[in-house]
Amino acid sequence: MGKVAVYNLRPFDEAEWFETYARELGIGLVTCPDAPDLDNACLAEGCECVDIITSPIDRELMAAFAFRGVKYLVTRTIGYDHIDMKAAREFGIRVGNAPYGPHGVADYAVMLILMSIRRMKRIMQRTQLQDYTLDGIQGRELKDLTVGVVGTGRIGRTVIRNLSGFGCEILANDLFESEEVKELAEYVSLEEMWKRADVITLHAPLSGDNFHLIDEKSLSAMKDGVVIVNTARGGLIDSGALIAALESGKVGAAGLDVVENEFGLYYYDHKNHILKNRELALLRSFPNVTVSHHMAFYTDEEVKTVIRDSLTGCRLVMDGKENPWEVL
Repeated sequence: MGKVAVYNLRPFDEAEWFETYARELGIGLVTCPDAPDLDNACLAEGCECVDIITSPIDRELMAAFAFRGVKYLVTRTIGYDHIDMKAAREFGIRVGNAPYGPHGVADYAVMLILMSIRRMKRIMQRTQLQDYTLDGIQGRELKDLTVGVVGTGRIGRTVIRNLSGFGCEILANDLFESEEVKELAEYVSLEEMWKRADVITLHAPLSGDNFHLIDEKSLSAMKDGVVIVNTARGGLIDSGALIAALESGKVGAAGLDVVENEFGLYYYDHKNHILKNRELALLRSFPNVTVSHHMAFYTDEEVKTVIRDSLTGCRLVMDGKENPWEVL
C-alpha cells in the first residue's frame, strides 16, 4: 500500500473524506494539521506523494521532500503559483493540482459584485448598530452597468453565464477567445475594458506576465467609481495602488477574496496576533471594501472533489499510470 503525507489537514471537514477515499483507493495516510515546513517534512519519510493546500513550497522544502523519497506533490487547489516549479524540476518531483467545479467561485464573484454595488458592508454595519437611516447607502442596479470579466476559463465563463441573467452589458478578455463566451459577451482589449467597464472581476491565473495587472497605470485608465472584484489571485492587484485609488475615490468599491502576501495568514486563527500585512488592515478598514479570506471556492462539493481527485492522482502516480491532474 502506497502512502501519502497530507499536510494542512482540517479535521472538521476534510478528515472524513480523506479516510473514505484513501480506503477506496488503497492508500495509507500520514496526516498533519499544520503547513509543511523543514521541521515536519520528516513526516513524508517513506511517502511517495505529498498532498498540500496553498502553503508555499520553496526550494529548501522541495529538497527536503526529495531527500525523503517524495516523487509527486499535489495541491488541493486549482492554482499552483505557491510551488517552486523550477525546484520541482531540479529535484525530479512531479506536480499536480486538483481543479474543482467553477460554480462555487463564480457564484461568490457575483455575490461580491452585488454586495459592492448595493453597499452591503455599510448596510450590515449600520444594522448592527440599529442605525436604519438611508443616507449614503443608495445602490445601483446591475442591469444599468457594464461588467468586464478578465479571464474566460471555466470560472470566467460561468460568471458570464450567471451575469447574463441580470441584463448587464458584459465585456470579456482572454488570450484565448471562447465561442461560447461570444454569444453572451464582447471580447475587447484590456485597454478598452478599463475605459468602458463599471465593474471589473478577475478570473485569470497569476503569472509573471500579469503580476499587478491592476496597478496605478491601469487604475488611472478606468472609470471614476469603478468596482473591482478579485476571487482569483492576490498578486493580480497592486494593493498599494488599490488603496490609493480607494482613498481618492477613483475606485468606488472592491470585493476581495484574495490579497497580496496572504500565504501563512489565511486559514489560521490570528485574533491575538499583530498581522504583518499592513495593506490588508487598511483594505479591511474601508466601508466600501468587502474582504474575505480566500474562501470563494469553499463549498461542500469542492471539499469532496479536491480530496478525491488529489488522492486519485496519487494512486495513478503510484501505479505508473497517466495522471490527468499532473501539471509538471
